Amino acid sequence: MAIAADRTYQEGSAATAPESRRRPSVEIRYRAFDIVAASALLILFMPLMLVIAVVIRFESRGRAIFRQRRLGRSQSQFTVHKFRTMQQGASQDVHREFVLGLIAGQAPPETEEGPRFKLAGDDRITRAGRILRRYSLDELPQLWDVLRGDMSLVGPRPALPYEAERYPAHWFGRFAVKPGITGLWQVSGRSELTMEEMIRLDLEYVERRSLRLNIWVVLRTLPAVVSARGAG
Repeated sequence: MAIAADRTYQEGSAATAPESRRRPSVEIRYRAFDIVAASALLILFMPLMLVIAVVIRFESRGRAIFRQRRLGRSQSQFTVHKFRTMQQGASQDVHREFVLGLIAGQAPPETEEGPRFKLAGDDRITRAGRILRRYSLDELPQLWDVLRGDMSLVGPRPALPYEAERYPAHWFGRFAVKPGITGLWQVSGRSELTMEEMIRLDLEYVERRSLRLNIWVVLRTLPAVVSARGAG
């Protein structure tokens, strides 16, 4: 799929509003797709999710589910749910500094494989957490967030509030739709992409959003996850 990442987006302009925002009946079809697909995936993965929860509790102190405030559609805040992959009470300052540096255009750290656009070698992450992150299994509880209506199966990555405070104006178009568990950037390289490339793919999704594209992304997600390509 060609990546058209050279468009200009302005917050609140017509260019940021996908067709579904102008046609409520289309949005109803997106919601129906999310409910049916998320329900089926929850039934399918529930045994695995129970095993993961037990492993997390066995390995380290604290709850199995991690909750965090994120920004959704129209920058409204909601609570996202993930399997906990770090030690209980781990500081978020390291991640904040890293991400804000990327937004500011600072060069990412170099590794043997090249520059890394996602934190690697983080000693806050548990042994089980490294496996969960590698195969994106920590994202499974977000299926509940889809059923609750806070997220969609496919959409832009749910942003942290402190990230959005540093966004340039043309990045805010990504808030025109609900955030997703997966999206174009997740099936196009994950953490191998730069921050700018991730945002451009989110903006491309907002403009090209369709049920056909959503199905294509969902079908591409499983091979991308199994291969662990670009995993942080």
